[in-house]
Amino acid sequence: MELGVVDLDASLDAQVEAMSAACEALGFFRVPCSVVPGAVLDGAWRTAEAFFALSDELKRELEFPEPGYPYGYSPYRFETLARSLDDGSLADVDGALPDLKESLSVGPDCGPPVDGVSPDQQWIRSPSLWPTSLPELRPVWTAYYRALSGVAERLMSVMARALELPADHFERLIDRPITSMRAIHYPAASTEDRALRAGAHADYGTLTILRTDTVGGLQIRDRDGRWVDVDPDPSMFVVNLGDSIAQWTNDRWPSTVHRVVPRPEPRQSMAFFHMANWDARIEALPGSVAEGEAPRHPPVEAGPWLMRKFRSTVG
Repeated sequence: MELGVVDLDASLDAQVEAMSAACEALGFFRVPCSVVPGAVLDGAWRTAEAFFALSDELKRELEFPEPGYPYGYSPYRFETLARSLDDGSLADVDGALPDLKESLSVGPDCGPPVDGVSPDQQWIRSPSLWPTSLPELRPVWTAYYRALSGVAERLMSVMARALELPADHFERLIDRPITSMRAIHYPAASTEDRALRAGAHADYGTLTILRTDTVGGLQIRDRDGRWVDVDPDPSMFVVNLGDSIAQWTNDRWPSTVHRVVPRPEPRQSMAFFHMANWDARIEALPGSVAEGEAPRHPPVEAGPWLMRKFRSTVG
């Protein structure tokens, strides 16, 4: 499947038109990687490769220091993403098996400092863990995180216009975001393995900005329940909507279930999980619910929603 493109260098009208079409259809689209400076883009990718090339002993120095800690190194087969699906079905017979991947995650401390943090959000603002054996990773990942934060803000503004809202509608809801970022390494895997590289799941926040290499495996479940391959293209980010957008739009714009299936070749990706503020109220926007009908989702706060989803996938 070749996804639609939202080009942030195009006219605003073209951006809004492309965004509306993509979000109504599948909740997935592409953005040219050129929106991020090349040195920042390549530096983050190269240091991720270098981290996964370290010995297991060095990588495990960054393993989660306690159960439920949100950032650090997640070893191979540690996470089971399919457990996050709320309907109780794992979506695949193999979804109950741990994912065939390892990862390194960092959190909101990569962004600007935030004042007045309430005690209930200390968990999500836990310090990121950085490899002492690879000191160059921290500055380039921080630069990449901040560049993608800017991209996410621009995309949210275009989304607001596509929903016929003021361009700044979401600004007060995302000005202290609890965004995280993760690099993922999928070792070579047999296509006969019953486990998946990433189990079927929908993302939890506003949107995800993903960069991949040339190895395929990402699949989207379309409106008819079919699994459709997404063509890999390292020159394009793949962007997908998360649960917050689906809930705000009363499922007019879906948070589409997706997965990564095994391939014989190793694969790397980097995912930027943009989130609203911890206390942002996620509820159906005015005009998104037909007269006489109830919203499809009860109101939630973004932070507690994320915490529940995250903790369902580990242990």
